[in-house]
Amino acid sequence: SRREIKMRKLDSTKLRPLKYEQLLRIEDHDFALRPGFGGSPIPVGIDVQVESIDSISEVDMDFTMTLYLRHYWKDERLSFRSNKNKSMTFDGRLIKKIWVPDVFFVHSKRSFIHDTTVENIMLRVYPDGNVLFSLRITVSAMCFMDFSRFPLDTQNCSLELESYAYNEDDLMLYWKHGNKSLSTDEHISLSQFFIEEFSASSGLAFYSSTGWYNRLFINFALRRHIFFFVLQSYFPAMLMVMLSWVSFWIDRRAVPARVSLGITTVLTMSTIMTGVSASMPQVSYIKAVDVYLWISFLFVFLSVIEYAAVNYLTTIEERKQLKKKGKVSGTYSIDAVQAMAFDGCFHDTDVDMDLTAFPDRCEENETRARAASVANVDTTNVKRKRSLKGNMGRIILQNNHVIDTYSRIIFPSVYIVFNFFYWGLYI
Repeated sequence: SRREIKMRKLDSTKLRPLKYEQLLRIEDHDFALRPGFGGSPIPVGIDVQVESIDSISEVDMDFTMTLYLRHYWKDERLSFRSNKNKSMTFDGRLIKKIWVPDVFFVHSKRSFIHDTTVENIMLRVYPDGNVLFSLRITVSAMCFMDFSRFPLDTQNCSLELESYAYNEDDLMLYWKHGNKSLSTDEHISLSQFFIEEFSASSGLAFYSSTGWYNRLFINFALRRHIFFFVLQSYFPAMLMVMLSWVSFWIDRRAVPARVSLGITTVLTMSTIMTGVSASMPQVSYIKAVDVYLWISFLFVFLSVIEYAAVNYLTTIEERKQLKKKGKVSGTYSIDAVQAMAFDGCFHDTDVDMDLTAFPDRCEENETRARAASVANVDTTNVKRKRSLKGNMGRIILQNNHVIDTYSRIIFPSVYIVFNFFYWGLYI
């Protein structure tokens, strides 16, 4: 019936859709050639919006960045009639049928176009033939880092864009809006770096076989957070150096105490240095953190050497004293402090020690000491009572070696001066 025919005409879903190829007349042109082929180079404007800097790797010397890359050019072959002068927007399916710039990232290691839920590609065509081509890309590129001031360093990295096939005679890359062509998200932040600046620049690159190419640069400066390394490296190193100074205040005859303290601090410093080196690339030059850790290690090592010198000189001095006193039946009468140099045990009375055969156990020495002091019990008890109050302090002061006395002043003073020059030089 006539009514049914009229209803069919009003139903738009039954009409055959108009293809965009017919509207843009794609089939009438050869899009394998660039616009204006054979003439002047086609200008292609670029602007970039950085969405995020995902990671910075010191070991691999690279960075990963996610950005929106937009191209602007004019192709009169894509012009169309429009009464309202409105543009048309397409997705990535049209890209394979028209000409687009072949921009690539120089020094990139990995890159991809996001494809969730579909490829993040947008093409917008205006009636006069102007084209906007936008991509959402994640790219990992090289960053030539200098670690000579690590971790007090500032790294300058750049992402470089260039046409792969078209040199400057065919394609001219430029920043669409000058320095304003590069924009960043306000919430960009990194765990180990401050982002000091973003800037855009341009230049030329020459290849001997193909000629000159326009190249665009996305430059950014990264300043490292120092607080993490202060907690993990510098502060523990300072504590180990200061802990090694405790040895200067321990009696010079307490061999086990001073030796074990020195070895512990040396091994701890070695662990700190190994941990820092494991997270860094194997560079052939010295880093700032290496200077600090090695100097700190040297201070700890010298504290051990200092006690070796003190112990050696103490032994020589006591041998001379024993020779002056003379020998009676192979037995020397020495004081309690001197006895520590031979058996490592503390005695609060004078001890008669046979130098030809030292006892193996501290209990035997104490038994002999008690036997030697039986004749004067009252005097011994008075001495013991006084020793409870200040004997240990008296021993440390009276039996302190001159090297220990100077070390208590020289080691801290030199270390403070070193820290003053170190932080003044690198900060």
